[in-house]
Amino acid sequence: MKTLLLTSAEAEKAASILRSGGLVALPTETVYGLGASALEEEAVKRIFEVKGRPQDNPLIIHVAGPEALSEWCEAVPESAYILAERYWPGPLTLVLRCRKTGEPHIPDRVTAGLDTVAVRCPDHPATLEVIRLAGVPVAAPSANLSGKPSTTTALHCLHDLEGKVEAILDGGPCRVGLESTILDLTVTPPRVLRPGGITLEQLRESLREVELDRGLVLPGETPKAPGMKYRHYAPSAELTLVRCRDAEAFIQYAKGVPDEGTAVLCWTGEENAFPGKQVLAYGRGDEPETLAAHVFAALRELDRPEISRILVRCPEEDGVGLAVVNRLKKAAGGKILCL
Repeated sequence: MKTLLLTSAEAEKAASILRSGGLVALPTETVYGLGASALEEEAVKRIFEVKGRPQDNPLIIHVAGPEALSEWCEAVPESAYILAERYWPGPLTLVLRCRKTGEPHIPDRVTAGLDTVAVRCPDHPATLEVIRLAGVPVAAPSANLSGKPSTTTALHCLHDLEGKVEAILDGGPCRVGLESTILDLTVTPPRVLRPGGITLEQLRESLREVELDRGLVLPGETPKAPGMKYRHYAPSAELTLVRCRDAEAFIQYAKGVPDEGTAVLCWTGEENAFPGKQVLAYGRGDEPETLAAHVFAALRELDRPEISRILVRCPEEDGVGLAVVNRLKKAAGGKILCL
C-alpha cells in the first residue's frame, strides 16, 4: 500500500478515505491521531492491527462540537456541556455513558465493550474540517506503533505507518504535544483518568470538586483507564527518570554514569554540563508547557542504536508538569529516581 501525504488543504480527500473505510493519520493540537470512521467496525479493527494495540484499550471518538454529545451519548450531565463550552475545541476528553440503541451507534470494538465512550473535539482546523466533511465521528488513538513515543509531526507518522495506512494529513507540528486530559463524568466526583493539556487546577475552577484516579497517584493501584496499564511512549533505550532538587544534583548524578551509550534529556540552558554524553534539551523547567510540547519529539530523536540509556530530568508534578511526568513514568516503566 502506498501511503499518501496530504496537505491541510486536502481535507475532502482525507474525509473520502475515512468514509470508504480507510485509515488517515490526522493532526490535532495534542498529538497526531490514527483515524477511522467510528461507525465502521472493520476500519476500527484495522487501527488495532496497525498499531499492535491491546484490544481492551478503548478508543476516543473525535467530533466536531458539543452538539454531538447527545447524538452518541446518553444521560449527558450538565457538567459535560459546561466543560465543552469552556474547553472545546481543545485537549479535553470526556467519558460519558454510550448510547447503545438506535442506528447508527458506536460499536463495541470502539468502546472495548464498556458502557462508556470517550469523546473529544480536537483543536485543529484541518481535522475539524475532515470530521465535518466525513459526517461521522472519527475514532483515533495516537498515530504511533503501540509502546513507542507518540507522533507530533507528519514525519513521525510516516516513520511508523508508511505502507500501513492510506494517508497522512500534514498539519504541521502539534502545539500541546501530549495526549488530551481524560475526565470521567460517570462518577461522582468526576475523576481524571489521564492528565493532559487541561490541568487538574483548570478543571477544579470549572467543577470545583475533581479527583485524580487512584492509579495515577498510588503505587500498585490499577488505573481505571485501560490504556494507562501499559508501558507507553518508550524509545528502545532504558530510560531513567530523575527528580532532583536542582540542576547541580542532576549534573552530578549524570557524571557518575558512563558516557558510552548514554544520552541526557535536560532543560534548556543545561546543555553544556554533560561533556562526553549525547545531550538534548526538551524545554524550560519553569515553563512545563514547553516540556510537554517537545518531550515526544525528543524521545524519538534519541531512539538511535548507539544510545542504550537515557537520563531525563523530571519537572514538578503540578499543572501541565503532572502530564509530562505521567508520560515519562510510563516510558520508564513506572520507575522514578529521587535525589
